[in-house]
Amino acid sequence: MEYSCNTVGMPLPYSVEELIQISYQLLEKNGLTDAYIRPLVYAATPNMSLKCASSSNLLMAVWEWGKYLGDQSLRLTISPYERPNPKAVPIEAKISGHYVNSIIASTEAKGRGYDEALLLDMNGYVAEGPGANFFFEKNGELFTAPAGSILRGITRNTIIDLAREAGITVHEKFFTPAALQGATGAFMTGTAAEVIGVSSVDDVVFETPFQDTIGAQLARRYQALVTGALAPALSSKTTPA
Repeated sequence: MEYSCNTVGMPLPYSVEELIQISYQLLEKNGLTDAYIRPLVYAATPNMSLKCASSSNLLMAVWEWGKYLGDQSLRLTISPYERPNPKAVPIEAKISGHYVNSIIASTEAKGRGYDEALLLDMNGYVAEGPGANFFFEKNGELFTAPAGSILRGITRNTIIDLAREAGITVHEKFFTPAALQGATGAFMTGTAAEVIGVSSVDDVVFETPFQDTIGAQLARRYQALVTGALAPALSSKTTPA
């Protein structure tokens, strides 16, 4: 959030350490130990001009919330809508206005009977989902879109770190939907989604059950990390079916 505010010129009168303490206080006041935390920085006074606010307010809410995308592997579809051009807006900043693009893409995909959308960038490369980053695995290695046309989510970065710690190669590179042919599996990551398997992208069906993929191993490791439990062992190979 600090990075996003700095990127768009929104003043943030709190340090990261202060925001962390506010988060803990809010959880304690609400008696929550497992919750979703949503901070929001907004303009302190009405601003009808085309310039950034000179001061801001902080709103922070917490509530119990299950996995945003559920527990079942998702059927994705390539969206007819693209992620915004990073030369038009700072796409790596987490800004409320970006969610308009996400809502439109997600609504269109669900209207066609899919679970969620997968958006491309302006060059036809796979970018991310409306509210989650996308990974696929092939030959025991992971692939995900690089910085540029995506929001580099905290969960995404954590999964990359966990994979590399386990000796799993992670490629952050541009790829088209054609690269998904022959992939072993795929998954999405996000604060609300956590780590959720993907069963198919349009006509590409991933035959390996998600529970037997690298993504599932990383999902278990991620859960162990965020809950403070003992981390299960990881390997760079998928578990035999």
